[in-house]
Amino acid sequence: MALKITVIGTGYLGATHAAAMAELGFEVLGLDIVPEKIEMLSAGRVPMYEPGLEELLSRHVAGIEGSSGRLRFTTSWEEVGEFGDVHFVCVNTPQKHGEYGCDMSYVDAAFSSLAPWLTRPVLVVGKSTVPVGSAARLARLLREQAPGDVELVWNPEFLREGFAVQDTLHPDRIVVGVESEGAEKLLREVYATPVAQGSPFVVTDFPTAELVKTSANSFLATKISFINAMAEICEAAGGDVAKLAEAIGYDERIGAKFLRAGIGFGGGCLPKDIRAFMARAGELGVDQALTFLREVDSINMRRRGHMVELAREAVGGGTFLGKRVGVLGATFKPDSDDVRDSPALNVAGQIHLQGGQVTVYDPKGMANALGIFPTLGYADSALDAVRGADVVLHLTEWGEFRELDPEALGAVVSSRIVLDGRNALDGAVWREAGWVYRAMGRPSA
Repeated sequence: MALKITVIGTGYLGATHAAAMAELGFEVLGLDIVPEKIEMLSAGRVPMYEPGLEELLSRHVAGIEGSSGRLRFTTSWEEVGEFGDVHFVCVNTPQKHGEYGCDMSYVDAAFSSLAPWLTRPVLVVGKSTVPVGSAARLARLLREQAPGDVELVWNPEFLREGFAVQDTLHPDRIVVGVESEGAEKLLREVYATPVAQGSPFVVTDFPTAELVKTSANSFLATKISFINAMAEICEAAGGDVAKLAEAIGYDERIGAKFLRAGIGFGGGCLPKDIRAFMARAGELGVDQALTFLREVDSINMRRRGHMVELAREAVGGGTFLGKRVGVLGATFKPDSDDVRDSPALNVAGQIHLQGGQVTVYDPKGMANALGIFPTLGYADSALDAVRGADVVLHLTEWGEFRELDPEALGAVVSSRIVLDGRNALDGAVWREAGWVYRAMGRPSA
């Protein structure tokens, strides 16, 4: 009999996972406690921008003409308990307000709500990013509260916003923390297609599985902050961080990926994950092992303030009062509408709070940006965002911005000064169009 899968939580992770499981051929039931979200997903629409996700949903959501009908959504815990053989828990784990630690309240609530309805042998699979030690505690909760024979597996997610569909259907690795061969066998059945296509299947214990995601994010954050620290050195010494990154990137031990200096990382995962990792290390009594992450975080946040100071220099070195600033980008990265902890929006907000007249344009993040910073100005196009600007800031590396015509923008700005916060524009092309081009970590480029 074919496995039936449920997905608890239908946010960014859950909606993608549910659609991908249906694509792999399973009957899937997604649950969320927000009726409006269930209504939207049941119509084949998603509450966020993620390339390819709506198309994937439309291929499988029941009731949509031409769909497989393998994917449905509900608000009923009872229905989920009756339906599923494998239950994936995909709820959010935000940073605690005013603390570094991880807020486990959504995960705990999901497990407590699900457990009473698990009356037969089933597998519960945690995918949320949690502090190490959480899986063992949640396994005890299931044993105490579930009437049936329930086993827990920890299967961390590794989704990149903008590539979530690809990362789910063709993961670069599948990690499962298990306590029995039976649980491993069942997860191998769930992931049989990607494993057959070459995705490595790594079997671990609970603590190791929990540590993989936070360790990977910490390594990535360290690499990004390292090249940004080198950008600070280059600016002081007159070097070119882009050429420096190119040179060290040829070293196979280092690699060229994520060595582009700029205004740093943001989003809903990387910043909060490294902070939660530090907090958990402190609880375990090994806080000194991760002390370096404090400097990683500090370097990252410093880049935002540095861009504000570069903008201040560009408009005369004094106050922003009366100065118009055009900002290209609001999301924390391209191919996403996510503005959580966005360096771009943070820079725009800082300049605005210091008296600048800031106008922002982003291809997908305008509505979310407006919800966080309603007092910023917003434009419907890059051209309108920079109209009358004393300085233009390129802060999110959308492909659309790399294709802009510097001549056309130059015709509407007050001053042809562009600050490239992502080192992604072709400085030679902008200079040929009469612009003063400045990129972070490249004072002489």
